[in-house]
Amino acid sequence: MAYLAGLIIVAIFFIVLQYFTELTKIQKFIVSAVILSIILSAIAYNKNNTSNRENMLNVVTKYKQNKSVKCNGTEVNNTNYTLSIGTYTFIGKENTENYGKMISVSNCE
Repeated sequence: MAYLAGLIIVAIFFIVLQYFTELTKIQKFIVSAVILSIILSAIAYNKNNTSNRENMLNVVTKYKQNKSVKCNGTEVNNTNYTLSIGTYTFIGKENTENYGKMISVSNCE
């Protein structure tokens, strides 16, 4: 729905640019190219953030299901690490070889 509203706003912008400005065709083309590149960059950024968030949620789900996840070559599981929900960080448990070691969930597969 948000993309549809954005598309309508962009269409209105281009109509105003076409009929109510005194810009030359080259200037209109440059303005249109800049606006289009900004919009495409925002869409790509949004898709990248969505993909990263889904990956993090998948890692957390696996961890909560008592499965091991791979983080920077380290096996992370419930016996060696705890999960800090506020920062989405795995923290090494006391009395383990990983004590005090912190690994961000975003670095996991």
